[in-house]
Amino acid sequence: MSHSDHSLSIAAPHSGTLDGPQKATLALAALGVLALLVSLPMDTIPHAGLWLTGALLAIVVGVLGYAWRSYAHHPAGIKNNGVWHSSLTSRGAMAWVVGVLLTGFYVVLYFYPQYLGLAGEGKANTGIIALFNPLSRLLSGNPASQWFVYGTLYTVAILSMGTKFILKYRHNKYEVVRTLSVMFFQLGFAFLIPELLARLSLPYNDFKNMWPLNYSFFDDWNVKGLIDAGGFGLFMLLFGVAMIFLISPILTYFYGKRWYCSWVCGCGGLAETAGDPFRQLSDKSEKAWKVERWVIHSVLVFAVVMTAALIYSYLGGDSAKGFWLTRGMLLGIIVLVLGGVGAVLLIRPGMVKELNNKVRYGAIVILAAVIGFTAYAYITGGSDIFFVESYPLRKTYGFAIGAIFSGVVGVGFYPLMGSRVWCRFGCPMAAVLGMQQRFFSRFRITTNGGQCISCGNCSTYCEMGIDVRSYAQRGENIVRSSCVGCGICAAVCPRGVLKLENGPSPLNPLSGSARGLVSGRVSSDPIAIGKTGATLR
Repeated sequence: MSHSDHSLSIAAPHSGTLDGPQKATLALAALGVLALLVSLPMDTIPHAGLWLTGALLAIVVGVLGYAWRSYAHHPAGIKNNGVWHSSLTSRGAMAWVVGVLLTGFYVVLYFYPQYLGLAGEGKANTGIIALFNPLSRLLSGNPASQWFVYGTLYTVAILSMGTKFILKYRHNKYEVVRTLSVMFFQLGFAFLIPELLARLSLPYNDFKNMWPLNYSFFDDWNVKGLIDAGGFGLFMLLFGVAMIFLISPILTYFYGKRWYCSWVCGCGGLAETAGDPFRQLSDKSEKAWKVERWVIHSVLVFAVVMTAALIYSYLGGDSAKGFWLTRGMLLGIIVLVLGGVGAVLLIRPGMVKELNNKVRYGAIVILAAVIGFTAYAYITGGSDIFFVESYPLRKTYGFAIGAIFSGVVGVGFYPLMGSRVWCRFGCPMAAVLGMQQRFFSRFRITTNGGQCISCGNCSTYCEMGIDVRSYAQRGENIVRSSCVGCGICAAVCPRGVLKLENGPSPLNPLSGSARGLVSGRVSSDPIAIGKTGATLR
C-alpha cells in the first residue's frame, strides 16, 4: 500500500530510519535496561532470579531483533550507511550523552561500588548487585560483587553485539569466524571458567589474560595463592609464565598480534562488537600517531618497572622463603632479557631502522637503568629497586592505568575518540605484541595498488587510526605495530585491494629469501599511483 504524505515541506519530515519492528525491539531492550536500573535503590529484590532473567533476556532479544531487522533482510555487503549523519556516531549530542553516562558508570564501578549496592563485610548486598546474587551463587557459590555484575554485563554486550556484528559483516568469512572466537573466549575463559574455579575452591584465573595486561599476575598474593592451591595452582602459574615467554611470541611470529587482540582479548572483543559503530572516530593524523607511540611505550616501561620492583620485594620477604626463584636469579633474568633487547638496539640497528637515533639510544638508556638499579639493590642488599617502595608504585599503576585509562577512558570515550582508545594508547600488552609484530612476525597486509580507487573506506574504518589508503595507493605492505589485524579495512574495500597474509617478514632475512624480500602481491602492476604521482615501472 502506498503511503500518502500530506506535508508540503521540500525536505522529508519523516526520518524513515526505523520501521515498526525495529522500534519495538529497541523498546524491549530499553525496558530490560530500565528493569536493571529500577533495582538500584531497592534493599530487597523480590524474585531476584526471575527479575534478572527477564531483564537480561529483554536486552538480548531486543538487540538481536533490532540487528536482524536491520541487516538480515538486506543484501550482504558493506553496511556503514549514515554513520557521519547520526548524532551518536559522529560526536553529536547523543554521543556526548552516552559518553558521559559510560564514563560515570565506570567511575562508580571502580571507586564508589556502594552506590551499586555492594555491602560491607558480613552484610547483605542491595540494589543491582543483589539482583545478580542468584546468578553468582549458581556459578561460584558466592554472593555477587561489582566485578561479577560488570563481567556479566560485559559478556552480554559482547554476545549480543557480536551477533549484530556478524549479521553486518556476514559477507566476510574472516570477520564471522573472528567474532565467534571472541565470543567463545569471553563466555568460556573470561566468564564461566573463573567462576567455576571459585566454586571448586581454586584460585580465580582467566587463562587468556596474561601479563602485562594482567598486571596483578606477579603480585605476592596472587603468586602465593597459586602455589598454595597445589598442583593445579602451580599449573596455572607455569601456564601464565609460558603464555608470556613462549606461547605468545610463537603465535605472534606466525599470525601477528591479531591472534590475541582481535581473536581472544576481551578488551578487543568489546571494542570490535559494542564499539563497532564508533570505529570511524579514531584520529588518523600523524600527530596522533606520534602521541600513540610515546604514550603506549611509556605505559609499557611503567609496567615493567613496577613488576620488577614487586617481584624483587616479594623475593626478599618471609613468604618467599624456600621459593625456587631468588633475587640473584631475578637479576640474571632481567640482565638476559633486557640486555638482549638492548644489544639488538645497539648492535643491529638495521632491524629497527625506523627508530631514529634519539629513540633508540633513549630506549637503551632506560634498559640499562633498570638493569643498573636492580644490580645496585642486589649488591647493597636493598629491599626495593629504584629507591621507591614497590607496593605504592603498584597501587599508582592500578589506579592510573588499570582503572582510569583502561576503564573510564578506554570504554567511556568510545563515542568520542573511537573504540580502541585503550588498545591504541594505553595497553602494555598491545605494545609488547606490536613490537614483536613489527620486527619479528610473518603477518602483514598486502596491497594491490593498481586496483585502489582511493575511496578511503579502509582508512575511515580503521579503528587503530592507520591511514591504510596511503599504503594502498603506493602498493606498499602494511606492517604496523599498532595494527590488530581485525580485517575491517579488507572487508569494506570495494575492490579487493587489501589482503591479510602470513608470509615471510620483510625485516627478518631468516624468515624469507636471502635478501629478506616480501613475496606476494606487492606492487605487481606496472603503474603505481601514490601521493607523489604516478610511476611507470
